[in-house]
Amino acid sequence: MMNCCGLVTKEKQSVPLKSISVEVQVKSHVATVTSTLQYVNEEERHLEALFVFPLPADAAVCHFSAKIGDQKIVAEVQKKQTARYWYDDAVSSGQQVFLLEESEESSDVFSLSVGCLSPGQNADITITYITELSVQDDHSLRFCLPAVLNPRYAPAGSDAGIVSEISSCDSVPYTLTLSVHVSSPNPISKLESNCTLDPLVFLNSDHTQATVNLSSGHKFDKDVELFLYYQNTHQPTAIVEAGVNTAKPGSLMSDPVVMISLYPEFPEKVMSSLGTTQGEFIFLVDRSGSMDCMMHHWKGPQMLIESAKETLLLLLKSLPMGCYFNIYGFGTRFESFFPQSVVYNQDTMDQALKKVSEIRADMRGTEILQPLKHIYSQPCYPEHPRQLFVFTDGEVKNTKEVLDLVRLHAHSHRCFSFGIGQGASTALITGMAKEGSGHAQFITGTDRMQPKVMESLRFALQPAVNKISVQWKVPDGITVDTLSPPISAIFQGQRSLIYAQLKGQSSESSEGSVIVQYNLKDQPVTNQLHFCLKPTEDTGLSIHRLAARSLIRCLEQEERTRGVDVEDIKRRMVEISVEAGVSSVHTAFIAINKDNREAVKGPLIQRRVPIQVYESYIECDGIEADGTCNRLDAPESDFHDDPFLQLISLQKASGCWELNAALARVFGKTEDELTNQKPAQVDGSVWATLLSLIWLYGYKIQQQIEWQFVAMKAASWIGSQNVVSLSQCVCDGNHLLGCQVKEETLGI
Repeated sequence: MMNCCGLVTKEKQSVPLKSISVEVQVKSHVATVTSTLQYVNEEERHLEALFVFPLPADAAVCHFSAKIGDQKIVAEVQKKQTARYWYDDAVSSGQQVFLLEESEESSDVFSLSVGCLSPGQNADITITYITELSVQDDHSLRFCLPAVLNPRYAPAGSDAGIVSEISSCDSVPYTLTLSVHVSSPNPISKLESNCTLDPLVFLNSDHTQATVNLSSGHKFDKDVELFLYYQNTHQPTAIVEAGVNTAKPGSLMSDPVVMISLYPEFPEKVMSSLGTTQGEFIFLVDRSGSMDCMMHHWKGPQMLIESAKETLLLLLKSLPMGCYFNIYGFGTRFESFFPQSVVYNQDTMDQALKKVSEIRADMRGTEILQPLKHIYSQPCYPEHPRQLFVFTDGEVKNTKEVLDLVRLHAHSHRCFSFGIGQGASTALITGMAKEGSGHAQFITGTDRMQPKVMESLRFALQPAVNKISVQWKVPDGITVDTLSPPISAIFQGQRSLIYAQLKGQSSESSEGSVIVQYNLKDQPVTNQLHFCLKPTEDTGLSIHRLAARSLIRCLEQEERTRGVDVEDIKRRMVEISVEAGVSSVHTAFIAINKDNREAVKGPLIQRRVPIQVYESYIECDGIEADGTCNRLDAPESDFHDDPFLQLISLQKASGCWELNAALARVFGKTEDELTNQKPAQVDGSVWATLLSLIWLYGYKIQQQIEWQFVAMKAASWIGSQNVVSLSQCVCDGNHLLGCQVKEETLGI
């Protein structure tokens, strides 16, 4: 079992971090997060402490300072090697020093080193970062304050770097306070959270500003998630932010920067044909030991692997006839259901369902690289675009190597990734989706896996958008440098972000526009947004720093893929990082108290500050070093215990149901009752399928996102049967099942 680890004493003396105070300022869909960490040296000797902690993968860390007594020391960004040298030199000379650096292996892990705290001394350390809020399927904006960091599994022989320093324990000895201030051009409808909040307080009559606090007593057993609901969220916007007058002319920080948010809408004709889309669907499922642990949702406790099995059932039943599919399981090894992807029909679906029922979390560690390499080595099928679905709790240490591989094969597939449980790596999950032109989802707290996965299937069934281009129309004298990576994927209703630097001079009343063009099913589509070039007031430099972070990410990718000019790319990254005051993989924040210099007697006491790990969320009795979980007892899934899953499991690959006793039991009827009420001119399978649709719409409408493609297949199958007196059949079915579903609702 993993307990407190790292360099700690046998007596388990208290670690120096006592409290974390977080203030969040949300403006529209950008959050500025300021965290203050209070350290106290309760030892009798000078102390050095290391705290490894998670941040959002795309966060722009832009401020780091330390306050010792009344003295505040603001850190500066330096080249990482320089910062580390200064840190070691300061520690050896008895100076108080603080170092903040990003992991070279994973962009969502940071380490904070606190050097040479005197006995009894306090230090308040402040870290500020800026992050974009992600758009959810219900149009809410999600903010996540990571509080859980999983130990990352490293393949044999790999160098794990900072992520190998993660220290964990069953409970943490520090407290958390969180306050949130929200400001939006549109009224705030509501704010929800997976944690207990104090009541939301509106600050004005039009409800465009509000505050809320996290209730006291947070246990650090889960990430803190907030969901903001604005009126008219899905509106294209442009924010122009003024540059800094004192910055070097022509530099990123001196010129205005614009952030464009677009929400493309596809024609209804395209969206109505999703159920007939062809493709190759590959499902890569984490079967490591940590998947054999317990999560909680509305059905009660359930093993992660069991939830994955239920999800695979829904996916297999939702696939269109004639497509190709395969299912892989991975851990320290991997295996596939079929040697290569097979045509989806009744026989292959039945074989796959039998194998799904036998899946166990019995593959120990989490090595995702090798199965990905195998999948990418398989030839693609013409006219069947490859769609890769990856399910994992995100515990790997070779994140960037995985992302590089996905990017290398981005031309041949789309990747849809799912982070399961608290602490899943945002760098891995969001990174795979970005590099693979897909979509990322996180399944945490009481979330059910199935709705989010089926939403991603809806994206996968949308036709791939190609020939994407971005053009700018601006007044004479203005030029535009795009700072974000090229748009590689566009999905119906999903936000696309573009950052750009505006160079030159124009009148503040001037207007510009951005034009995004792409092909959708061989038809050209154009989206255009007009915006005023006058800078928006009171945005600080948040847009500049997010743009700098975006540009740094682009350069990091370029550095890993180019064999030449790497040093030039590194120099450019360091230059942007130092200029914008934003962290990067090649820089670090360093703060030294140069007024303090004490002779240190003997070696420094070293401490690792533990962070909550996965087991507090998943209720296992500990995770072993090989990745296996000492599981607590929990029932395995039985599809026959849930009428909904039982109904889904009975559907044929073609979309129809058979009239039999098993189906009757789902409806709480006997087979004779169904048969006796069947209209004489109607085939038994048609009657069974029609009853199944009526039952779904009548009793499971709240779960429609889960069975939408099952219903589309069923409706399409009924439509192909040339049913006479359909209206009377629907009426008889409603009467039998006690429903009031209208014929047009069924989509037949």
